[in-house]
Amino acid sequence: MMSLPFYQRHHEHYDRAYRHKALSSTVSQYQKETKSKSAVYAQGSAAYARGSTAYRHSSAAGFSLDSSAAYSHGSSAYDLESAAYSYGSAAYDRSAAQSKRSAAYSLDSESLSTSSAAYSHASESINKLAAAYRLGSEAYSLGLKNSNLMIEDQSYKMSPKAKRAKQSLISEDKENEALDYSVPIFTGREVNISGITDTEEERIKESAAYVAKRNLFATGEGVSVSKVAKTTSEEEHHEKKSRKVAIRESAERVAMRKTLEETQAFHKKLNQDKLLHAPEFIIEPRSHTIWEKENVRFNCSVAGWPEPRVTWYKNNVPIDVQAHPGKYIIQSRYGLHSLEITECEFDDTAQYHASAMNVKGEVSVYASLVVKRYKGEIDASLLHARNLSLSPFAVTPHGYASRFEISFVDKFDVAFGREGETMSIGCTVVINPDIKRFKPDIEWYRNGVLITPSKWVQMQWSGERASLTLTHANKEDEGLYTLRVAMGEYYEEYSGYVFVRDADAEIPGAPGAPLDVQCLDANKDYVIVSWKQPAVDGGNPILGYFIDRCEVGTSHWTQCNENPVKFARFPVTGLIEGRSYIFRVRAVNKAGVSLPSRVSEPVAALDPADRARLKSHPSAPWTGQIIVTEEEPAEGVVPGPPTDLQVIEATKNYVVLSWKPPGQRGHEGIMYFVEKCVAGTEDWQRVNTEIPVKSPRFAVFDLSEGKSYCFRVRCCNSAGIGEPSEATEATVVDDKLDIPKAPGRIMPTRNTDTSVVVTWTEPPDAKELVGYYIESSVEGSGRWEPCNNNPVKGTRFICHGLSNGEKYVFRVRAVNAAGLSEFSQESEPIEVKAAIAAPSPPYDIVVLESVRDSMVLGWKQPEAIGGTEITGYYVNYREVVDGVPGKWKEANIKAVTERAYRIQNLKENMVYQFQVAAANLAGVGAPSKPSKPFKCEEWTIAVPGPPHDVKCTEVRKDSLVLLWKEPVYSGRSPVVGYYVDMKEANAKEEHWRSVNEKPLQKKFLKIGGLTQGVSYVFRVRATNQAGVGKPSDVTDAVTAETRPGTKEVVVDVDDNGVISLNFECDQMSPDSKFIWSKNYEPIEDDSRLNIDTKGGKSKLSFKDLGEDDLGIYSCIVTDTDGVSSSYTIDEEEMKRLLALSHERQFPTVPLTSELAVEILEKGEVRFWLQAEKLSGNAKANFVFNDKEIFNGEKYKMKVDHNTGLVEMIMDKLEEKDEGTYTFQLQDGKATNQSSLVLIGDVFKKLRDEADFQRKEWHRKQGPHFVDKLGWEVTDECNVMLKCKVANIKKETHIVWYKDDREIMVDEEHDFKDGVCTLLISEFSKKDAGTYEVILKDDRGKDSSELKLKDTAFADLMNEVCRRIALSATDLKIQSTAEGIRLYSYVTYYVEDLRVGWVHNDTQIKFTDRMRTGVTGEQIWLQINEPTPQDKGRYIMELFDGNTTHKKTVDLSGQAFDEAFAEFQRLKQAAIAEKNRARVLGGLPDVVTIQEGKALNLSCTVWGDPTPEVSWLKNEKSFVSDANCILKFESGKNVSFSITTVSTQDSGKYSIVVKNKYGTETSDVTVSVYIPEEERESEQEKKQ
Repeated sequence: MMSLPFYQRHHEHYDRAYRHKALSSTVSQYQKETKSKSAVYAQGSAAYARGSTAYRHSSAAGFSLDSSAAYSHGSSAYDLESAAYSYGSAAYDRSAAQSKRSAAYSLDSESLSTSSAAYSHASESINKLAAAYRLGSEAYSLGLKNSNLMIEDQSYKMSPKAKRAKQSLISEDKENEALDYSVPIFTGREVNISGITDTEEERIKESAAYVAKRNLFATGEGVSVSKVAKTTSEEEHHEKKSRKVAIRESAERVAMRKTLEETQAFHKKLNQDKLLHAPEFIIEPRSHTIWEKENVRFNCSVAGWPEPRVTWYKNNVPIDVQAHPGKYIIQSRYGLHSLEITECEFDDTAQYHASAMNVKGEVSVYASLVVKRYKGEIDASLLHARNLSLSPFAVTPHGYASRFEISFVDKFDVAFGREGETMSIGCTVVINPDIKRFKPDIEWYRNGVLITPSKWVQMQWSGERASLTLTHANKEDEGLYTLRVAMGEYYEEYSGYVFVRDADAEIPGAPGAPLDVQCLDANKDYVIVSWKQPAVDGGNPILGYFIDRCEVGTSHWTQCNENPVKFARFPVTGLIEGRSYIFRVRAVNKAGVSLPSRVSEPVAALDPADRARLKSHPSAPWTGQIIVTEEEPAEGVVPGPPTDLQVIEATKNYVVLSWKPPGQRGHEGIMYFVEKCVAGTEDWQRVNTEIPVKSPRFAVFDLSEGKSYCFRVRCCNSAGIGEPSEATEATVVDDKLDIPKAPGRIMPTRNTDTSVVVTWTEPPDAKELVGYYIESSVEGSGRWEPCNNNPVKGTRFICHGLSNGEKYVFRVRAVNAAGLSEFSQESEPIEVKAAIAAPSPPYDIVVLESVRDSMVLGWKQPEAIGGTEITGYYVNYREVVDGVPGKWKEANIKAVTERAYRIQNLKENMVYQFQVAAANLAGVGAPSKPSKPFKCEEWTIAVPGPPHDVKCTEVRKDSLVLLWKEPVYSGRSPVVGYYVDMKEANAKEEHWRSVNEKPLQKKFLKIGGLTQGVSYVFRVRATNQAGVGKPSDVTDAVTAETRPGTKEVVVDVDDNGVISLNFECDQMSPDSKFIWSKNYEPIEDDSRLNIDTKGGKSKLSFKDLGEDDLGIYSCIVTDTDGVSSSYTIDEEEMKRLLALSHERQFPTVPLTSELAVEILEKGEVRFWLQAEKLSGNAKANFVFNDKEIFNGEKYKMKVDHNTGLVEMIMDKLEEKDEGTYTFQLQDGKATNQSSLVLIGDVFKKLRDEADFQRKEWHRKQGPHFVDKLGWEVTDECNVMLKCKVANIKKETHIVWYKDDREIMVDEEHDFKDGVCTLLISEFSKKDAGTYEVILKDDRGKDSSELKLKDTAFADLMNEVCRRIALSATDLKIQSTAEGIRLYSYVTYYVEDLRVGWVHNDTQIKFTDRMRTGVTGEQIWLQINEPTPQDKGRYIMELFDGNTTHKKTVDLSGQAFDEAFAEFQRLKQAAIAEKNRARVLGGLPDVVTIQEGKALNLSCTVWGDPTPEVSWLKNEKSFVSDANCILKFESGKNVSFSITTVSTQDSGKYSIVVKNKYGTETSDVTVSVYIPEEERESEQEKKQ
């Protein structure tokens, strides 16, 4: 299905195409009132015209179903007239519902209201029955062929949701709440009501034509209007009615006809020119200001045709009378409309407006209502009586206070983000006074433009904090954000800049994404897409841009241009009319393509005239009419030429044409062909040869740059192609808009510690400037960074995010659609630091002491010192007599530097007010607010006055240091200590708690245990013998946090042993100073210290650190945001520092390792030590037995200055080398030495090792063993003897021996892997002995021996047995003829592997019935003649000499039963096999015998019982005869004799023995031959 246009995207169904969200509530109210009033009018007016009708309607509830149906639809005429009129026909019901265009206007309206109300309450059943009849009647259904009208009862209950007319519009405030009504957007049918003139019918048709054309445009469907004819069935039904009913209905028809005539006359009076008129307010409502509990009425009158429907709103929300019964009264009589609000409350203060609407449009008028409230408790009755004097009350239109004080806390600063990230900014808003029922208006602005919530921006108001969240930040979101909080007419604003940097490019070097993609000049198949160029080009010039489009509702993006375009506007053609699209743009340079921009807002491909009509009539309500206008058909009209053809844009890539449609075009849609020709010729070529354009806009591509062209346009439709328009003037294909020139006069000025204000002048002849990009660079770096990513308008910009103290230069470039200008000249360098300004006012003025003629004041330092140090303060005072202040007088002419000052020569018992102003190099700042009044009198209290100048320093995430000064007034006795109180900043007064239990003697305290991120306030109280005095003024709130870049005081000891404290600050201003103190008191005696400050570093050095120097040393940097730190030196720290100082003053060369000795490979002896580090000038002396030795033939000495390694190598040790060796080091003034004593056994052992290593080295010059001969047992349980050899060559031989006898090896080893092996299979005791392997070649030989005897052999056999045991398989069960066998297989078996069996945890004792053994690789347990006692768990234990390995099987249950059954079967089979009949032997297989000889054969047979014996000859049974004698004797001897054999006796003889266990047959072949001589003689006889 075609995707919906943008103007339909908020709706659930396309029938609501011309509705929009802002007016949905208006239409809903309109429809709701329509239903109610049409019902009242349709039935009530008829009842009034004929009085009896009202009585009949009022009694309709008692009618039967048949009579009710007859009453409602008694005849065809009444069915088409009265029923349609009463129950919502499109021709009359809706128009009657819009206005009270009935005879009721000319009659007594009160009677009408009464009768209508009576009917409204009594006709509910009739309405329901009539609705049922309407839905079920065939004739009525035909009448509703083109209608979606839904009938509802007077209670406004929603009918079942059927068809597409049933939709619930969304209220403006409650978007997801289903309202109790439906809005039929296209409902109606033409009816034929007698009494309506032709003129009225024409008006109805005209309205239908308007709506039909509107819906045709929105849905692509036509509107057909059919007339409802009287059916034959209705006429027959009418004839069947009773005469009484017919008379009654006839009387009602007469009354109805008269009513319609009166209505028509009334309509003619209201609309004499018979035309449609938009609403117009004749009298507008006026604003009112009233007191609470009063009533107020707004009145207005409106004209227009059809009569407009008026809806009342409160703060843009429709007023629901039913939701507030008795609160609102809305009336509409004779064109006069009123809204009355009763018992007004403070919440009724709002803006009200009335909206009038009909098919021609909508218009609204506004009025305000301000409800005043009195302060204090006042009798409400006095308000109505108007007897109360109003003068004592200062009341605002918004409640209690004469003014709201709005302040911002926890403000957002300049914010930096990156594309794609989620950013959030916000402020905590404090409003005084706090009126719970009155909520402030929270508005956010970006660059002065109001921001509305969207999928990109979310706004929250928690009641205390206003926040704005960018869910997916884009460069379009960059700008100055302003939060405006309004309370009625009072508002305050706070602003901060938000910067959004480009996201990281997917391709290195690719440009940033374009921004601010917009759609301009949209038409049916064409739109111009514009964008802004990015600030970042990736280091390479941008070659152009690609434009992508996507149809709304899909996710498929299509690239619109094949080649990149440089101009920041591009016409996109080929759109499908009625569909909505979104666009995005990508930049490209030689490195690649950028990320896509944020998508544009959806735009629909529509004709501009249709779009304008939608905007001017966005919510024209449906009046319930279809008005059809009939015009002469205009088919066959060839359209005329377009007019006003012009070139509206020309670039190097394309030319955009615009024209107006022709006046002569008929009612058929037209399309256009565009033609071009080179200027000066008449060779016209059609540009769009394949598809005509639908829009009066077209972009012509493929033009030659620099040439001049003319263009013209033709119209076409089904009738043909019209004449061409007038040709345009010659147009040169080139950019009409030039790239701007570079801006000039770049002037940076200081702003804050991290920002600079940059100004410039606009480039000359600049056209269509989009804005400017500003870039900054640290002086000398050559690296430029963008200061903004969204072009700024104007010629001034604040560049944020700069590094304090760095010098920057700036440059600017201008932007328009043609491109970016060249960069301006670089500005002069400017150092980033705060500009100097006068300080802000001091605050919190308190009296520290008061005597008869003077007072001591204290105050707090200004929050903003103006970028430079405060030089002093000026105090003013004035007298206050009877509450009236006098003139201000100066208390001091010369500025005071302390924040405490005594004012002399005051008058005793006089009341004074004071104010203080701070001064710096920029001048004197504004004075503070006047203090509260103080009386000058002698303080006589015994306790001390308040401490003053309480401040926090060294603020960290879990601690801070609190400082204060002693009270000016100490009371009647000296101050003996102080108490410190603290609480969280937002906690109540009762949450103050004391930090210290005992009074402090000092005037500072480090407070720990703070919670990070929590704000605290502090105060100090002094105490003396009389008690604790009043607390000091509360400090400002301090948040426990360690700020980024915070540094601490660092202790250092230099190479000369000088101990110093060092502090560094990178946030200094030119006037900042380092102030050192000891125990937070100024350092007066500097004879023990030296302080050296250079740039941002300060050093405090101790001349001679001692006990007098113990204490806390702190450093504060002035003119910063509280940069401070301290370091404590106590006795332990002093000792550590002094030790370190001595070490630095008298240094030693640090050693990583002391002097050591080791034997090298050739038997050389190496002495060495390792120093941590050595300079290039380091020296080493080598001493042996207190005599220095030097580098020579015997000693090789070396010092590696890079690694700190010092070594000495001796070729070999001799007896004379026994003694003490010492290495002495000197590196500058640092020295060290290390010694090694080699005497006695230590020396002898070292010498022997050296000799051994020397011999080993010589051995390794030929073939030799790296690893001596050893053994391992393989996975196959074989023993492998192996050794690792080295220095082998091809001629090297290897020979194996056992017990001095050479072992012959089948194949020669190749030594490739350097390992020699000898494999011994199935190792056993016979393999015990001594094995030796010898390597030899022409360089020498080496041997390795391995003894496998006694313990070594036992260890090897244990390993073999272990491997064999591990190879054992799981126990299995096998049945035999003798019993059950349990068995397991191993790789192979040796006698050393001891086997044991366990049955049910009891060791088995072997007997004839229970036997074990080994057969090959099988280890078994035989259970002969098993019984049930043999059931259970069997374990085979294999002991390898160290470990027992077990295998288990469970011979019970089914396993035993199955095995026992198999044993029984095998046993029976064995018995049968043993006793069956068989031939044991004696008979040959073949017998060859000469004819005439005697044949004797015998054999032995066996069987129990004795078998039966029979003979077969050639498979046939034969028995004994005279020639052949068969005998069977003693049950076992069988003989076979033939006395004289002949050739007939040849054949196969078989003996068959048989008993009950089986049968066996043994065959013998007898071959009788005739001798050769006899054969020949016989042949001769035959011849």
